[in-house]
Amino acid sequence: MKAKLEGLFLPAIVLLAWQMAAQFARIPDYLSSPTAIGAALLQLVRDGELLNNLLISLFRAYAGFAIGAIAGAGIGLIAGLVKPIKIFFDPLVSLLYPIPKIAFLPIVFLLFGLGNGAQVSIIALSVFFPVFIAAEYAVLSVNRTLLWSARNMGAHPITVFGRVLVPATAPQLLAGLRVGLAHSFVLLFAAELIGAKNGLGFLIQDGEDNVQFDVMFAGIVLFAVIGFASDRILMAVRRRVLRGQTMGTQEVLQ
Repeated sequence: MKAKLEGLFLPAIVLLAWQMAAQFARIPDYLSSPTAIGAALLQLVRDGELLNNLLISLFRAYAGFAIGAIAGAGIGLIAGLVKPIKIFFDPLVSLLYPIPKIAFLPIVFLLFGLGNGAQVSIIALSVFFPVFIAAEYAVLSVNRTLLWSARNMGAHPITVFGRVLVPATAPQLLAGLRVGLAHSFVLLFAAELIGAKNGLGFLIQDGEDNVQFDVMFAGIVLFAVIGFASDRILMAVRRRVLRGQTMGTQEVLQ
């Protein structure tokens, strides 16, 4: 508890200094004060505009994350086990991973139009790569003695996969999922700035276009909050899944 309170000390100091500078010093108009941003958030809540845009953005982010994570984890695990699959996907991933995924947005718009499908697809594409890499290398790092022992004891290949391989790869796989989750919100913002007619990214862009900088910052704050909350939820799942493996060891990812 004490550590959490200490972690809030610096943000509180920054917010206080920001508010004091806005109230007593001359700062640019586009640097809305924290109180103005809070008032804008309350107004958005009253108007019902906040909830609508928030739910749409969460749907896009989580749907894209789920699709990309399932595809990346599934294909990555298989690639770590089956050499022809690895040979097929490795050059493709190495070629496409460094490309900013937002560069594919025009192609995605042509395929899926300007609706939710485009945003979900580009997010799924971005999430796929870090999860695939984490899953593949997690399999390659597993001690093969564990797999051979299970097979020698007569375990079915499906049992070996579900009861031995998946638990052994879980730490690295969950680390890849955490990276993929962060990618989903980065791409969500970028995708909603282009072509979207709703969502938090659209709300931020609309606030800037209408010189409502308090609304713009309110959207940014909401992005930070939902991203942080989503990460904390994933880390709680990680602690529960890895409870037996991490007992007695220090948590690295907090």
